[in-house]
Amino acid sequence: MELQAYPAEVSDDEWTFMAPYLTLMTEEAPQRDHSMCEVLHGLRWIVRAGAAWRLMPHALPPWQTVYQQRQRGLKAGVFETMGYALRAVLRLAAGRTEEPSAAIFASRPVPSIPESGPRAGDDGAKRRRGSKVPMAVDILGHLLAAHVTAASEQDWSQGSALADKGQEVTGDAVVIAFVAQGYTGAQAAQDAAAHHRHLAVVKLPEAKKGGVVLPKRWVVERSNAWAARFRRLVRDDARLAETLAGLRFVVFAILMMKRFIELIV
Repeated sequence: MELQAYPAEVSDDEWTFMAPYLTLMTEEAPQRDHSMCEVLHGLRWIVRAGAAWRLMPHALPPWQTVYQQRQRGLKAGVFETMGYALRAVLRLAAGRTEEPSAAIFASRPVPSIPESGPRAGDDGAKRRRGSKVPMAVDILGHLLAAHVTAASEQDWSQGSALADKGQEVTGDAVVIAFVAQGYTGAQAAQDAAAHHRHLAVVKLPEAKKGGVVLPKRWVVERSNAWAARFRRLVRDDARLAETLAGLRFVVFAILMMKRFIELIV
């Protein structure tokens, strides 16, 4: 079943699962003025709407509180940890092994605004200025790794970083990576051999007419489409590259949580 984007409201079942990952201090801490569940409402609203922080509805906690807790959560890696746990559960429920043996690499350019500063670059192939988000997903489309570079960076130069992170979070389980032609070359092959991984290049047919669904690569394109439903990821308006990459883990945790709740209810 396809993962679906949905409103910011957090159900009781979702909060029961998510609370242990998000609680960096106790609910009774004297400096806590708002419940973490309400803060999560605010974070999910902001990534879904893609609005400016100061446009957050008054029914939600103050934007400063949500922003501060988001930064703390991203720095602590709570959304990555939650996503890895959800990915394992969903894979087992789909009759697959807990850790994937195959990954699909792709990059998505996103337009930038002045806040992204010198990180922006020009992607000559797609004629777009901004940042690029290379990412790796498993065969079900669940996020394994992601980082942010200038759009002018070549895909092949990002394969090693994706592989390093992908192997780290899967315990060196990935043995094959399906990639576009941009990830090929002598250096890419050398990096793949160093990780004991095979690169399988999925090419466009020589003669094509209209859109073509490419084997395996359609999975990562679908994942990009899921993420694009959250307007905060449609463009790069973050000052730090780590923030833009971290928000992708926030979004995939939200999407996988929806699927998890469907399984247990």
